Amino acid sequence: MLRAVLTLTAAAALLASPVSATADPGSGDPGGSTPIPVAEAGVAVDGVPVAYSTPVDDGKVASSPPATSALEGVTLTISAKNETQKTAAPLTTAISTREYVVGGVFTGSVTGSATPPEGVFEVGYQIGCGIDMSTGGGVFVGVSGQGALGSDAILSGPLGFNLPPIGIFGGGAGITGLVGVNLKPGFVNTVLVTKKNFKGPAPEIELSNLRVKIDGCVGESFIRSYATLSRATAEVEDIVSWFGVTKAV
Repeated sequence: MLRAVLTLTAAAALLASPVSATADPGSGDPGGSTPIPVAEAGVAVDGVPVAYSTPVDDGKVASSPPATSALEGVTLTISAKNETQKTAAPLTTAISTREYVVGGVFTGSVTGSATPPEGVFEVGYQIGCGIDMSTGGGVFVGVSGQGALGSDAILSGPLGFNLPPIGIFGGGAGITGLVGVNLKPGFVNTVLVTKKNFKGPAPEIELSNLRVKIDGCVGESFIRSYATLSRATAEVEDIVSWFGVTKAV
């Protein structure tokens, strides 16, 4: 035991010693090696603590290449730029809510039409959730143990419910806490932002600081933008869809 204590004390002393690097004994250092302070997070260099550097997510997201569809000489194109997607703390503070602040410029193009084109331009977001808690029983808590008559008993219910008095368990009987979660496979939720009826060759939708969210989601989530451009005539309807880069959160 004494040897173990001495070993731990020596290790702690080594960890507490200043961190330094040794320079090559070359020109300008005829006397041998010279300690050079190394800047490491949390280690004081020359008496000045080194600040921790944490990268900040500015929310910028690369946009996918344009999507194009051609039908009977008419070409439909969708493109996007200046996209941003940033996580935000939900106002409900619920751990099962995923909320994001998004933005971007989404542009449609219709060329080759003999008449002024018209149709619908739709923009929104798809949010994928790894585990679905929206339709299950949620989180359950309870207790279990052996009652006074020697029979096992289990009491459980949804999180937040009031358990009956646990005095039904005999004195001295072991009582064990229970926690359970009813989970379902994940889902993809499509959040429609806007659906614009347009007349003209270049419909455009610009979003800025827009909040979107889903509920009943636990685990990792994924978000991507989408846009759909449709052109309709009396006889033809041409539709093209575009999907942005998927961001894992």
